[in-house]
Amino acid sequence: MADEKKFAILIDADNIAPKYITSILNEISNKGIITYKRIYCDWTGNGASSWKRVLLKNSLSPVQQYSYTYGKNSTDSAMIIDAMDILYGGDVDGFALCSSDSDFTRLAVRLREAGKIVIGLGESKTPKPFCEACNEFKFLDRIMDDEEDDKEKSTGKKYDKGGENKTESHTDAKSRKNDDRDNESSITPIEKIAASLKDIILENSNETNVIDMGELGSRLQKRYPDFDTRNYGYSKFSIFLKKFDFISMEHIGTSINVSLNEPGSNSTLESRIVEMVRANGAKGINLGTLSSDIKNEFPDFNPKEYGYSKFELYIRSIDALDIRNTTPLNKRVFVK
Repeated sequence: MADEKKFAILIDADNIAPKYITSILNEISNKGIITYKRIYCDWTGNGASSWKRVLLKNSLSPVQQYSYTYGKNSTDSAMIIDAMDILYGGDVDGFALCSSDSDFTRLAVRLREAGKIVIGLGESKTPKPFCEACNEFKFLDRIMDDEEDDKEKSTGKKYDKGGENKTESHTDAKSRKNDDRDNESSITPIEKIAASLKDIILENSNETNVIDMGELGSRLQKRYPDFDTRNYGYSKFSIFLKKFDFISMEHIGTSINVSLNEPGSNSTLESRIVEMVRANGAKGINLGTLSSDIKNEFPDFNPKEYGYSKFELYIRSIDALDIRNTTPLNKRVFVK
């Protein structure tokens, strides 16, 4: 297709294992046409032997860079110089920087300043600054875990990254993966994703308080370049959204509209709040005290989920309740 984006793939062989090459090529092929496939290493060293076996099979162009100092990565400067040469050549729309090394953070920033799309690919140990410097960042170990799960579903067997059958049970493996995710600080916590989903819907929904699912995903990706549903064990964004009980989805033709649940949809919560106020009789209850009591009983409660920026505005939306200023500094809630 004439309108497909053209990408240059640059691989830091000092920091990326050859087992990830298929995932790298598949991910970038989904984005556009791959015009450069270069891989950087000191090919005279013993450490390059595993990569040599996959060079020809995947049409990778090896670039020799000698290690002038023991213990230092040799690829950084050569990869950066090539990236700038390709940039000034002006014949690509984006770059895929394949490394878990934070030294490429400034390169990613520079390429984006030049208007290029930058997709980072590395392991989940990749430092956060490099992830944030890219338009998107893909965690290759999470992608491989997702591919293993697909194999298991289709064959009924558990496979490791080399394709060998393993004796580890499905339950144990899932538990291990979830524990690993909890310990990986580079992956944006699910709590931050949930909070951002609410904010994006509130800030960008139309007059009917709905937002197209594609736009929601696009805006979320811009906030968190590392966001990928596979990081959290979901294959599709639509399935991922079903995880959150504060979100409603409606199919309209080929589109999916997303909205926050209406305040009235949680009648149990509203009824309980009215009961709390009624229990205090004619004297009512202090607004701040009511807020604390609700938080104690409903720890996940947030008025923003119901479209209100403040707790007081949410309480005023409940027809059975009334807020009065009993003193200049004291607001109390009463049952009407």
